[in-house]
Order: sequence, then C-alpha cells, then structure tokens
Amino acid sequence: MPRHPTISGVPADLAVILRDIGALVLMQAALMAITVALALAFGEFYVALAFLIAGGITAAAGGTARRLFEDAPNPVMKHGMVIAAGGWFATAIFGAVPLFLSAHLTPVPVMNTYVPIGADYQAIRIDGAMTFSSLAYYGNPLHALFESMSGWTGSGLTMAVHEPSLPRAVQWWRSLIQWVGGVGVIVLTTAILARPGSGSYALYRAETREERIHPSIIHTVQTVWRIFLLYTIIAVVVLFGAIWWSEPQQSLFETFWQSLNHAMTALSTGGFSVTDNSIESYHSPLVEGVLLPIMALGAIAFPIHYVMLHDRDFGELFSDLQTRWLFILFVVGSFVLSVQNIISLPIASSAFTQTGWIGVQNVGLSALAGDAARDSTFQFVSALTCTGFQSSDIGAWSAGGKLIVSGAMVLGGAAGSTVGGIKIIRGYMISKGIQWEFSRVFLPASAVINTRINGRALDRNQMYEEFSEAAIVSMLWIILLITGSVLLSNVAPGASYADALFEVASAQGNVGLSTGIVGPSMSPFGEGMLVLNMWVGRLEIIPVLVFLRSTLFGLNP
Repeated sequence: MPRHPTISGVPADLAVILRDIGALVLMQAALMAITVALALAFGEFYVALAFLIAGGITAAAGGTARRLFEDAPNPVMKHGMVIAAGGWFATAIFGAVPLFLSAHLTPVPVMNTYVPIGADYQAIRIDGAMTFSSLAYYGNPLHALFESMSGWTGSGLTMAVHEPSLPRAVQWWRSLIQWVGGVGVIVLTTAILARPGSGSYALYRAETREERIHPSIIHTVQTVWRIFLLYTIIAVVVLFGAIWWSEPQQSLFETFWQSLNHAMTALSTGGFSVTDNSIESYHSPLVEGVLLPIMALGAIAFPIHYVMLHDRDFGELFSDLQTRWLFILFVVGSFVLSVQNIISLPIASSAFTQTGWIGVQNVGLSALAGDAARDSTFQFVSALTCTGFQSSDIGAWSAGGKLIVSGAMVLGGAAGSTVGGIKIIRGYMISKGIQWEFSRVFLPASAVINTRINGRALDRNQMYEEFSEAAIVSMLWIILLITGSVLLSNVAPGASYADALFEVASAQGNVGLSTGIVGPSMSPFGEGMLVLNMWVGRLEIIPVLVFLRSTLFGLNP
C-alpha cells in the first residue's frame, strides 16, 4: 500500500475534500435550475440566461469533482471541517456568478423596467447609461460575492440599496439561498446525497451542529427539513394575512410575494427583504407582531421543535435551558433597550415616528415613546435571533442603544438552530464555569464537585472540557470582533466606533442589521473584510482555522 495514496492522481485527503465540496456545489446548480424556470415564468429572459449559464458552470464544476473523486474514502472530522469551510466559501463564490451575469447581460432599458412606478431612486451610471435598478450594483464582482456570502450565511447585509428594483428571480434567489443556508447547505446536501455510513456525522458536526434528533444523521437532517418546510408554509399564511390587512391597496400577488420571501428569510433568521427599508416600510405593529414568533422559532434548537411536534410536549420550551434563557433574554433585553431608547429620545427622536402603539397611552407613554418601545422590542428580538429585519433607523439611535443591540448580536440564540453568534449555551457555560471556579476556593481540595447543565451531570474533567471549549470559541470570536471593528472604523469616514462595532457584530453574528456603513459606496477593504467576517461567523471560527492550517501545512499532524 503506498504511503501517500492518491485518487485520480490527487492525494486522497484532497480528493475527499474536493469530492464533497463538489456535492455542495452540484446542489446549488439544482437551485439555479429552479430559478431559471421562475425567471422564465416572470418573463425575465436575460436573468434566466444568466442563471442558466451560471448553473451550467456550477454543475460542470461540481459534477466533475464528484465524479472524478467518487472512489475517495469517507471523510473524518479533519476532512469535515475543511469541507465545511471550503464548501461554504465555494458555495458563496458560485452563488455570486448569476448575480454578476444578470447585471452584465441585462440591458439598461430592461433594468429600468424592474423599478417600481413612481419610485424616487438615485440613478446609477453604467457605461454612460443611467439606471435606477439596484441590479446594476452586482456588476461589481465584490458586491456580487458580498451579496452571495450574506445570503448563504444568513447574514442579511446587502448591496442592493432598493430591493424592489431587483428582478423577481433575483429577489427569489436571495431569499432561497438564505432559506437553504439557514438550516445549512451541508445539512441539505447530507439529506439528499449522503449515503448511510458515508461520514455524514463528520460533515454535520463540522457545520457547528451537535445535537441529533434520530440516531442516524441522515434521518435527523431529513426531519429538520420537514419541520422547516412545515413552519415556512405556516409563516407564509400568517404573514399574508398580516400584510394584506396592513397594505390593502396592494395586489394579492404582491402581498403573497412579500409574505413568501419574508417568511423564508424570517424563519431562516436571514433578514433579506423585498421591500425598501426592510420591515420599516410597513409601519405596521401587526406585521411586526406576527414576525416576532416566526423569528423566535428560527432561534430555537431543532430537537426542541421535534419534541413539541412529535411528542406534543410543549413543556420542553421551558425545561430546555437554552429555550428558557432565550425567552428570558427577549423580555429583559427588550425592556432594557426600550428604557435606553426612551431616555435617549431628546437626541435620537428622528429614529422614531409618532405612530403610537395600541394601549401605550394607558401606561403613560407618549406616541413617540410608544414607537421607541415597539421598535426596541422588535429590534432586540431581531438581533438576538440573528434575523436582521429592521423596523427603525438604527443609525440615528444613541450609542447606548447600538451597544445593547450589538451585545444581542454577539450572543445570538440557541445552538442547534439557524442563528449565528456565540450561542446561549456557550454564554451560560462561561458563567457557570466562573461560578464553579469561584466556589472551589471555599471548598477543601478533596471535595468532589459535580455540576448539572441542562439535565447532564458533569464531573470535574467534563466541566473543564465544556468550559474550555466555550471560552476558546468566545475569546476568538471577541478578538476577531474587536480587530474587525477597529479596522472598519478607519476605512468608514464619518462613522463612530459604536457604528463600526455594530456593523462587524452584525456581519460576524450573521444578523444583517446596519447603521448605514454597509452599502455599494463603502470601502472595498471594509467590504472584503466583512465577507470574511460573515464566513468565519457562520462556521464559528474553528473550521476556518483548520481550513487555513490545512491549506498551509496539510492535514497531517
């Protein structure tokens, strides 16, 4: 047996990685084919051609890698982490191709037909011609990559200044990649393409997922997708009713289109929108109220959903540690942020409108203060669930309000859900670890200390292991956050450090809220850095470090 086995002339380790990344890319080609059909249905022929070409390129690349290295061995954990990191980046690159081609293949007069009648948008110059469609921004390859990475990682930050001016097929593509990316592109591929015993668990864990619903990983991810699809259908229905009630002048199709796209990006905690100014465009407490539980569903671990739906055990919502703390943080965080924003009204009143909120006068709040409380509640839930829907001009908030929301974006929701951030369980483990270390000071050296975490009894070694993992990931996360925010503050003229910190926390936490720094006019350096922040944040750092180490030194110890 050769010391360094090869597959088709390529080292076996690399062959494993290329084969499975090829599977991820091949899956994306199928999604592009669906989008071609949608573009044709809407009469968007140039966009259909762009997706057809991009799908062909993507299918050729993925199919070739999968076929060429089909005899490669099954992946183990070291392969899984490299596949996860490399696969996510490859997926983002190929996902940018149809956006880039759509911008270059669509003539300017056709672009202008996508702009809503009566819209007052700033013109964009393309080769001497003028268009008002944000599709033109994707002609810049970095903008296209940013949009794709933001979509696949569920981040929601966008280069599209005016989403209604995008072709329907592009709007759909942005929502679709968030919907798929929210659960995980690897999870989808495992559910469809993996074989029993094919190393699926290595890929599943490498995508920062640990909890199983069934003993089989393939059955687990298939169940996750069934739950996700069921919730999506329910979300479309309830959002349709809320938007129709709030915007009765809209056509039924436009109402359905907005409810479909917003349901997909809310449940996946992605945050892409098809309206100007995100959810703020509705100015509707009803729409915001309906979105709150949808966003919360996306932030709850999938095993909890399974227990509720399969066993009809709704008590799990309160007995599960992460879910319980998620709801506690919703209430406490919304209250603290509301107080902060109401106190700051003298200097930040322009961020809120005097639409009032049902019943606020009964508790002594003015219409403006009521709107501040409403927006604070919605924005805190949007931040903690890492959804990124925006109902207020956060750029006009006080620094205190921005920092509170930044903290929510850094923490995120439950591990095992669609959210980004450090995750509640790690925050809890760090706090318990600090308490545990402190309590040992007052106990004899011979004392045996066990700790219970979410029903698990942990001995001393297990506690050290759990605490170390949580502390290491969190420390690396914070180091990257601080480094990125310092760098961004130096390339974003006129932005405060609070704004820069907010923007990096949003990108790295895969949230999508913005104070206004992100956009087509931002520094290319800052934009490229945020692309990396979104990538690193989606994979929780360790797989990316393994990927970089493997690129430089190989997979051998």
